Amino acid sequence: MPTNVLGQPLALCCSAPRTGFYRDGYCRTGPGDAGLHTVCAQVTAEFLEFSKAAGNDLSTPRPEWDFPGLEPGDCWCVCVSRWVEALRAGKACPIRLEATHSSVIEFVDLEVLKAHALAD
Repeated sequence: MPTNVLGQPLALCCSAPRTGFYRDGYCRTGPGDAGLHTVCAQVTAEFLEFSKAAGNDLSTPRPEWDFPGLEPGDCWCVCVSRWVEALRAGKACPIRLEATHSSVIEFVDLEVLKAHALAD
């Protein structure tokens, strides 16, 4: 199992809806995951609106991609680049550090991630 941004084994992000590039509930990545779906985010209405305006509608179900459509409060493995764009725009949603893949540290400082961490 890969590690998270805290250097521990990667925790489950969400199983309902089933998330992750591999739809196994984990924000794992590998060959073919061009978007790097590695940030375990608890989406907000503001983030969903931002993502839709940026060209990725996460609210509309897409059964052909095994995608249920998200509602505020859902957890989902989002692309690190989209989360960083939202961060820069002041629209970043909270994240679960335990379920966020260690590779995210290559794009975002750990202290910034901690500032956006969900409270336990």
